Amino acid sequence: MHHMKMDLPVLRHGLAAGEKLSDRVRLHWFEATGTPIYEAYGMSECSTFISGSPLHPASPGTLGRPQDGRRVAILGPDGPVGLGEEGTIAVARSDPGLMLGYFGAEAETAAKMQGDWFLTGDQGMMDADGQITYLGRADDMMNAGGYRVSPMEVEAALLTHPAIREVGVTDIEVKEDARIIAAFYVGDAVDEAALKDFAETRLARYKQPRVYIRLEALPSGANGKILRRALKPLYEARHGQA
Repeated sequence: MHHMKMDLPVLRHGLAAGEKLSDRVRLHWFEATGTPIYEAYGMSECSTFISGSPLHPASPGTLGRPQDGRRVAILGPDGPVGLGEEGTIAVARSDPGLMLGYFGAEAETAAKMQGDWFLTGDQGMMDADGQITYLGRADDMMNAGGYRVSPMEVEAALLTHPAIREVGVTDIEVKEDARIIAAFYVGDAVDEAALKDFAETRLARYKQPRVYIRLEALPSGANGKILRRALKPLYEARHGQA
């Protein structure tokens, strides 16, 4: 896709939030503006608390580091996990930007807390430099052959295909106790066998989609985020109830 070069002499950089920034959008931004774009990760309950910046750019594939003065951890059921291990991104309950609670919903508020931490519901992992990789919503995580797979990892790999402009993946139960990964994409029509060959060179076998479905548009919410939970009904409409 061609993007006109923009003349923005006073622009220093861009900031992205709301949804994980794809490498393709990052590249198009740089090609159009000649400036970098940084990500800011947060949520309504706590604003932003992880980001990249000119002084501390994010490593490729990561969101960046916790902002100065913010305490962030990756939690498992028993507390913080080790570096490089997957868990739930959490922010300290003492954070001055954290909400006091959900209005009139004490049980829902309590369910978001684990000891001294507020649970975001997002999965991630932290490296030795404090850089945090976002792996997606906990309820979006897929079960493929008994392995937990992040949909964002699969989507990022498929987005490097030149014919794919947008993609969303989810796991589908095709029969009792048997689930496969299905990919739904927007872009040029491509032979499914070719897409499978492409995925084979970029993803471990258990992470590769077994089904590819081309759509005119992906289901999304009011904020533009992909509604992965809405993908399964699209599969069922074409192939019948699992």
